[in-house]
Amino acid sequence: MQPPDPSTVRIDGPWTHHDVSANGIRLHVAEAGSGPMVLLLHGFAEFWWAWRHQLVSLAEAGFRVVAADLRGYGDSDKPPRGYDAWTLAGDVAGLVRALGERRAHLVGHAWGGMLAWTAATLHPRLVSSVSVLGGAHPLALRASVAGTALRRRQRNQTRALAHLFGFQVPIAPERRLVADEAEYVARLFHAWSGPKWTHAEDFPQTVHRFRQAMLVPGVAHSALEYYRWAFRAQFRGEGRRFTSAVGARVAVPVLQIHGAADPCVLIETARASAPWQGPHSRFEVLPEIGHFPHLEDPARTGNALSGFLAH
Repeated sequence: MQPPDPSTVRIDGPWTHHDVSANGIRLHVAEAGSGPMVLLLHGFAEFWWAWRHQLVSLAEAGFRVVAADLRGYGDSDKPPRGYDAWTLAGDVAGLVRALGERRAHLVGHAWGGMLAWTAATLHPRLVSSVSVLGGAHPLALRASVAGTALRRRQRNQTRALAHLFGFQVPIAPERRLVADEAEYVARLFHAWSGPKWTHAEDFPQTVHRFRQAMLVPGVAHSALEYYRWAFRAQFRGEGRRFTSAVGARVAVPVLQIHGAADPCVLIETARASAPWQGPHSRFEVLPEIGHFPHLEDPARTGNALSGFLAH
C-alpha cells in the first residue's frame, strides 16, 4: 500500500488552503473569516483538521481564523531538526508576521497549548491571549512528573504520560505509530477520549482521518521528535535555559478548557498552571469530556472560546 500524499490533508470545506513561509520553512494553513486573528495549534497525532469546527464557529463570531499544520505534520515541511520549543515558538511567531498581523490570539490543544504558552512568553508582543485545551503550562507538566508536585499527583501523571517514555527509543516507536495503518493512533484516541465521544457517530471517521495523516511520509518521526526533545532537554543545559525563559507569568489572559475525564493531562496538573496565567484568566471544566474538548464537544468549546476572545 502506497503512503498517502501530503496534499491529501487539504480537505475541502468552508475555508481556504495556502502555504506560508515562516521561520525558514513552509507551513500549510487553512483559513476562514475576517477580523482579529486566531491561530489554532493542534496536538500530537492530529493536523489542522482537528480544528474544523472552530474554524467555522470562530469565523462566524467575527475572527480571522487560521489552523496550521505544525512543523513535521500534514502538508507542512518536515525538516530533520527544529522540534525544540525555541524553534517551534519561532514558527508560531513567524506565522503571525507572515500572515500580515501584528498580534494574534493563540489557541492550542495539548502540545499546541504548551507551544502557545511558550510563544506568549518568548514573543509577547505578538500574542493577544492564550487558550489551552487539554493541556498545561510546560513547567506545571514538568513539575507533576519530576517530583516537585504532590507525590500522588506525580505518580498518577507520570503513569498517564507513560507513552512519552516509550517514545524515547529510536526507530521502534515510528514503526509502532504506522503499523497496521496507524492502528496505534486509534488506540490512543480511544484511551484518551471521554466515553460519550467514542460511541458517537463521527468518532470512527474522525479517527480514520488522523490515522491517514500519520501515514504521510515523515510525520511519525517528526511527531515523536517533539517528545524526544522535551525529554532530552531535562538533562541538558538547554532545558535549564528553557525553564528560565518560560518561568515568568505571561502578560495576557489565559483560558484553560479541560475535560473532567481527561486521562492524559490530569485536571489537577492543568490547574497547577495558575502561577503562569496572566490577568483575567479563566479555567473552565467540561464534564464527561476527555482529552479532546474541541472534538468531543465542539459547541461548548466554541462558545467558551468565542466568549473569552471577545473580551
